[in-house]
Amino acid sequence: MSKKLVAYFSASGITKKTANMIAEASGADLYEITPKVPYSQADLNWMDKQSRSSIEMKDKKFRPEMIKKDISMDAYDEILLGFPIWWYVAPTIINTFLESYDVSGKKIILFATSGGSGFGNTLKELQVSAPDARISEGKILNRASRQDIENWVKTL
Repeated sequence: MSKKLVAYFSASGITKKTANMIAEASGADLYEITPKVPYSQADLNWMDKQSRSSIEMKDKKFRPEMIKKDISMDAYDEILLGFPIWWYVAPTIINTFLESYDVSGKKIILFATSGGSGFGNTLKELQVSAPDARISEGKILNRASRQDIENWVKTL
């Protein structure tokens, strides 16, 4: 049996709740991807072209700083990586996370929360940050119940 890590970024708490349920259902360790500067409500205003998140998402090379925690990725075979969908893809802080740790050879399964869109180009945009990992789309888990999550985890 492989050791799993649930790593997630949550700006508003929705993805955090989902990640906690996934970690519990899968018996995985939990890792929160924490931005060095937390996002405010104004930062997350996607209708404001000058908001922090809008500016970050326009530039695919942008890497928001995160608080790097002391964790040994060698201990994990599989990473369940979660985030909210922003502008049809993962927030660029997910690239920061993948580039901050050696995830070579790891199986990475994505999960996301979204207001309505799917993964879009997420897989392609994340693969550049972890070229030696095996990244696959998992599931969009909007308003998922504990039972929905337990059922999904059983399929992994």
